[in-house]
Formats: sequence, C-alpha cells, structure tokens
Amino acid sequence: MSVASDGFGWQLAAVMVYFAAMLGIGYYAYRKTKNELDSYMLADRGLKPWVAALSAGASDMSGWLLMGLPGAIYLNGLVESWIFIGLIIGAWLNWKFVAPRLRAYTEVADDAITIPSFLGKRLHDRTHAVRITCGVIILVFFTFYVSSGMVASGKFFEASFEVDYVAGMLIVAGVTMLYTLFGGFLGASLTDVAQGVLVVIALLAVPIIGVIELGGVGATVDAINTVDADRLSMISGGSALAIISAAAWGLGYFGQPHIIVRFMALRSPSDAPVARRIGIGWMVLCGLGAVGTALVGIAYYGVALEADNKAETVFLALSQVLFHPFIAGLVLAAVLAAIMSTISSQLIVCSSALVEDLYKLVAVKAGWRELAPATYVRLGRLGVLAVAVIAMLLALSPSSSILALVAFAWAGFGSAFGPVVIMSLYWRRLTTAGALAGIVTGAVVAFVWGQTSLHEHLYEIIPGFLAGLIAIVVVSLLTRRDDVEQVDAEFDAAVELSGGRRGKEHPVALTP
Repeated sequence: MSVASDGFGWQLAAVMVYFAAMLGIGYYAYRKTKNELDSYMLADRGLKPWVAALSAGASDMSGWLLMGLPGAIYLNGLVESWIFIGLIIGAWLNWKFVAPRLRAYTEVADDAITIPSFLGKRLHDRTHAVRITCGVIILVFFTFYVSSGMVASGKFFEASFEVDYVAGMLIVAGVTMLYTLFGGFLGASLTDVAQGVLVVIALLAVPIIGVIELGGVGATVDAINTVDADRLSMISGGSALAIISAAAWGLGYFGQPHIIVRFMALRSPSDAPVARRIGIGWMVLCGLGAVGTALVGIAYYGVALEADNKAETVFLALSQVLFHPFIAGLVLAAVLAAIMSTISSQLIVCSSALVEDLYKLVAVKAGWRELAPATYVRLGRLGVLAVAVIAMLLALSPSSSILALVAFAWAGFGSAFGPVVIMSLYWRRLTTAGALAGIVTGAVVAFVWGQTSLHEHLYEIIPGFLAGLIAIVVVSLLTRRDDVEQVDAEFDAAVELSGGRRGKEHPVALTP
C-alpha cells in the first residue's frame, strides 16, 4: 500500500492510537511508582502471575518474532522453526527451575533488585568484582540488543509508511524512551501486557485470514509446493549442526537479565507455576502464528519478497493486503509492540546496571555521600536516556540483520549469565572466583566465536555456555568460599522459601 493510497490515513491513525495508549499506560505507571530505586527498578515485587508471564514473553519476543523469524522461514523453510522449538523448551525449563528459586533467593539475599547485585550478595563478594563485571557485560551486550530493536523499528516504518528509515527509528525510540523514563519497571511491565495481547492476536489473525484468502489449507500447501516443496520440511537444507544450533537458542533463557528480572518481581515463589502455564501458552500461540505467517507468505508471494530483499517484511506485507486499512494499522502496531516492549525492558536493566551495580559501588569506594532515593531514580532515568542514544547511533545503518543482532546479544547473555545463574541457585559450593571465571569465560568465548567463521557452523551459545559452566565448576572446586556458614544458611532458606511459602509474610531467620 503506497503512501498516496486512501488507506494510509487509516493505518497511521491506528498507529497513533497505539502510541497514545502506550504513553497513557506509562503515565499511569509513573503515578504509581514511588521515588525509590526498588520501586522504579522492580515495582516493589508486586507483579501478579499473568502480568509477569505476559511481560516476560513480550520483553523476550522482540521484532525478530514478527520480522526476523518469519523472514528466515520464508527464505529457508520450516528448518528455521527449530529456533522457536528450542526457545519454548528453554522458556519452560526457565520458568520451572529458575523462576521460583530466583524469586526466593533474591529476597533472602538482602532483597537484591538486579542480577549482578544478587550474585554479589549470594556469594558475599566483598571485592564487588562480580557485580562490576556483570554490569559491564550487561551494558555492552544490551547496547547491541537495543540496537536490534531500533533497526527493526526503522525497517518497519520504511516498509509500512515509506517513511525514512532514520525518521521511523527516532519516532519509536522517542515514544519508548518517554514511557520507560517515567514509568520505570512498572510502566515497562504494564505496556508489555497490552503489547503481548496485541502481538498474539495479530500473529494468529494474519495466517488464518491468509489461508482463507488462498482457498484453504490444501490450496495453501499446494501453492507452497509449487514454489519449493522443501520449505515444508523441518530437516531439508539444514545439517545436524545447524539444527542443533537453532534449537540451542533455548539455552539463552537462563541468562537473559530482562526476562529473569520478571521472576524477581513476582509477588511470591508460589506464583511461578501459574505464570509458567500462561507464559508458555502465549509463546506456543505466537510461534504457530509466526510460522503460519511465513508459510502463507510463501504461498502468496512466491519468491517475490526474496528477490526484492524484503523477506523480513513478509508479516507487514500480508497485513496490508489482507485487512481493512485501520485493522491493518493495528496489526502493524503489533510489530511496534514487540519491538518496544523489548527495548523498554532492556533499557530498564541497563539503567539498573548503571546505577545499582556501577555508580553505587564507585560512590561507596570513593566515599561519596549517600544520595536521596529520588536522586537515584533520576540517575536511573538518565541511564535510560544514555543507553538509548548510543543504541540509536549503532542502528543508523539499516543494512544490519535483525536476527543476526539478536543472535549475537542472546548468545552473549546466555553464555555469560546462564551457567552462573543456574549454579548459584542449585550448587552451594559455588565460589566468587568460580562465578567470575564462568562469567568472563562464557562471554569471551561467545564473543570471539561469533566474530569468526565458526559461528556459521555452530551457534556461539553452545561453546560459550559449556565453557562458562566448566570454568565455574573447575575454579570453584579449586578455591574457597567466603562466609561459608552464612552462605549455607541463606541457600537453605532460599530452598525452603521456593517450596511454596509466601515471601514477606514469612520472614526467613538466618544465622548471624
């Protein structure tokens, strides 16, 4: 649909309605957020299960779900769906084993509000080396991750409204920054819920209407076979290593700070099972929608989008030809929802790393006076702004692949934090030196592997995750733990609390 068409106004109106709704939710969250850092960064640990589940899902599934993944399947067929299969398995395991234990342990560990602060307090690390290292890694990899969202937003506006790539990117960045700056974690979470609902409806609507327009399932399959029958195969065109690499995306869940921070914000560990069922159900529906969209795109367009180098816009193109312009505008807004929900969550995590895990530690070491809670919140908002500006500068080139940027950041976090999060929750023998070795080893191996041609054969998260895990075990066994009795008491308390007792209502008595 061209800019000159009658439908352009309808689509633009729908997107403006969406923007207004997000800003409204952000303002509501601003009014509910206290001028304290734990309120701004973690919403006072008050998320209900359905809010945490949809927020975790929406912050996870960025623009790659509606653009990157359908584009990859459109080009290469169902062999690319192994990515999502691995993600669903990884997400289920994450909710099952990490969520309740992490929610309990972060409360026991002096109410830690970030992953770096949890690890530091869990290990009783007096050098703060773990927190500082984690904070730096979060800032480096999340800058690339946020940049992927910026790239997706620019491509979205360019493909949908023929708006200049940079102008579209700046519009999305501006609106997202506004509701994140003022609404904080609660604003990001509540907008995530609305965005998650919009995303799943849009992802289901496009392939369902597309199949009806094509004459049914049989006619759609026939059309795909006419183009390339191999695209309906889950193994054709993919080697064993390629399929393993795709499924290995699921390993990344254990180390994604913007996702697992939702576990920390649950009302209690006992809310995790309900949240898991809601979250995984949402993911399955979204995955089916993304795969269906790609297949309908193959049947409808053949190889036309591939020839024009616009495979990642297949969801956008279908929505414009299948729906009334206003409904198409709402469907297009779902792409923005996926992009913006992830960006906002990542900006909050970056901000918390800057303030809670870096600035506060530097301030204590330098002997600076303690700031008022409201001042820390203002610093957090400045952190959001700074990271967003850097990410926008990195995203100025529209040639960047959305999926490639996401894959790079996902592997970095999964390799650096995944092994240490799991071991910190389930292995009391973990030491500060072991945790630090695992974090650095995982991050370095994933980064270096991803910069070489090796990543074309094996996704860097596999060697990075394994290297980090081995480093943790070996170094921990060779080094001593700090405050052994206190650490063991906290470990036991976290295990007991994660078994179902409510958090603040039943304080845990620890040995001094």
